[in-house]
Amino acid sequence: MFQSFSDAARRDQGPARLKSLRDLMAREHLSGFLIPRADAHQGEYVAPRDERLQWLTGFTGSAGFCAALQDRVGVFIDGRYRTQVKSQVDTAHFTPVPWPETKLGPWLREALPEGGTVAYDPWLHTPDQISEAETALQGSGVSLQPTRNLVDRIWPDQPAPPCGKVIAYPDDLAGETHASKRTRLAAMLRTLGQKSAVITLPDCLAWLLNIRGSDIAKNPLPHGFAILHDTGYLTLFMAPEKLTPEVKAHLGPEITPRPVEAFIPALHTLQGPVRVDRGSAPILVVQELEEAGIAWVAGQDPCLLPKAAKNPAEIAATREAHLRDGAAMCEFLTWFDAQPVGSLTEIDVVTALEGYRRATNALLDISFDTIAGTGEHGAIMHYRVTETTNKRLEDGHLIVVDSGGQYIDGTTDITRTLPVGQPSDEARTQFTRVLQGMIGISRLRFPKGLAGRDLDAIARFPLWVAGQDFDHGTGHGVGVYLCVHEGPQRISRVSEIPLQPGMILSNEPGYYREGAFGIRIENLIVVEEAPALEGADNRAQYTFETLTWVPIDLRLIRPEMLSPDEKLWINQYHRTCRDRIGPRLSDAARVWLEQSTRAV
Repeated sequence: MFQSFSDAARRDQGPARLKSLRDLMAREHLSGFLIPRADAHQGEYVAPRDERLQWLTGFTGSAGFCAALQDRVGVFIDGRYRTQVKSQVDTAHFTPVPWPETKLGPWLREALPEGGTVAYDPWLHTPDQISEAETALQGSGVSLQPTRNLVDRIWPDQPAPPCGKVIAYPDDLAGETHASKRTRLAAMLRTLGQKSAVITLPDCLAWLLNIRGSDIAKNPLPHGFAILHDTGYLTLFMAPEKLTPEVKAHLGPEITPRPVEAFIPALHTLQGPVRVDRGSAPILVVQELEEAGIAWVAGQDPCLLPKAAKNPAEIAATREAHLRDGAAMCEFLTWFDAQPVGSLTEIDVVTALEGYRRATNALLDISFDTIAGTGEHGAIMHYRVTETTNKRLEDGHLIVVDSGGQYIDGTTDITRTLPVGQPSDEARTQFTRVLQGMIGISRLRFPKGLAGRDLDAIARFPLWVAGQDFDHGTGHGVGVYLCVHEGPQRISRVSEIPLQPGMILSNEPGYYREGAFGIRIENLIVVEEAPALEGADNRAQYTFETLTWVPIDLRLIRPEMLSPDEKLWINQYHRTCRDRIGPRLSDAARVWLEQSTRAV
């Protein structure tokens, strides 16, 4: 299996490891040290070598950081992880801190009233992160100091850096050659008067060069760095053993591979101005350029928006991936409904679902560890079942199943909430509110220029009128055989990136009652130009095309709560599920599909 059920986090080891860290801090005359979840590439998913936050604290979430001082330790986590963190860290030694409501700078000011020196690894923090903290610390007597990573110095069996092989990604699926991509980005640099751009994000590197890697489980990413010059030439800094002769031939003569160790020295040879993304590059890049006296300018990674706005070939490819994945999901749901109530555990659900995806003979990996949380586990938004936490599905409970697959032609992500036996009226009411929010986004037309923050409230309105909400964004970006969480596009109250045609997003409102149950419904959608309307103003508008075609459980819907337009949407959605997925199913699953898509 791609997914394992072992628990790598060692909560019981946290206090001893913290003592070792504090002893080292004392020897170095430091007041504190910052431990982020990120690696040098600011990845959400990191290699085992970079699991420093988990190793020290036991927290396994995909976002957050730790500020370790001599008398207190704050573990900063956002709304997705506030239930999870309490069960993973030793709260006698590590204190969960709600973030971003509480920011690092003010927390350090309060924790170090006499001032002090807090160290950080400059490979693991961006210029924006350090600048924000330093601004908040002005006049406090607290300073931030770059240093060699302290956790690495006390981690005796720290894994080696990943060194997975790189493959060439087919041009017909990419929709554009890497030479064409480099040419148009180089033209943009010349227009702006920038001599080069530093690229540190692995998914941008993969997109730009039409390659994929295997350094991160479940995300086909190659670790490396690059410098794109205004001529279109590119220097690629990557472990040589990753690059086969076939990949080198694919890259061609305009790309010069060099070892990773050559990256920092190469910065000292550049002519300015050099474009650096303050939000994603290591602050070390800026520090090295400034030390060498080379001018640099702040600018978003030039690959980000072109990568996010998928071309027609990428959209066509991912449509096929979603139909294939949708058929596997329907086979799984057919199996699930045939099992006696009380006979399954969460691990049984995860194992069976991966088996149906594998049966497509096209699955290259799962796109993240499947979330299968029943009862109170459903309220843990990023719950990962282990052999220790594995829970039996009981009559009257719900189970949230959030999963996805990595295929050569697309990355999928789908959530369905399922009843176990007879659902309660309360569960059906809450489910219907979440469904209404998901339908609201699905049906939306909106003017060109709006960002995710402008749309986010629409998914929450049915919950807000009931005095409820959920503590995660409504949607994240998704790549095409790349990261299941892709930036910069999002549907979130903090997202200021205008949505553009071709951007793939999730649409996944939810509701969570700690200690009781969770609900989430998720489809993937892609931004497209809206069709003309008779009598409409002469305004450019966008809408969403749905990519995910899997029935939404009718047993959890309260039809009397739905408006006529909402009923029309769900009936049309289910009719399309039958038309597009039905021909791909086994006889038993086709019968299940007919029953599961009857009209509301």
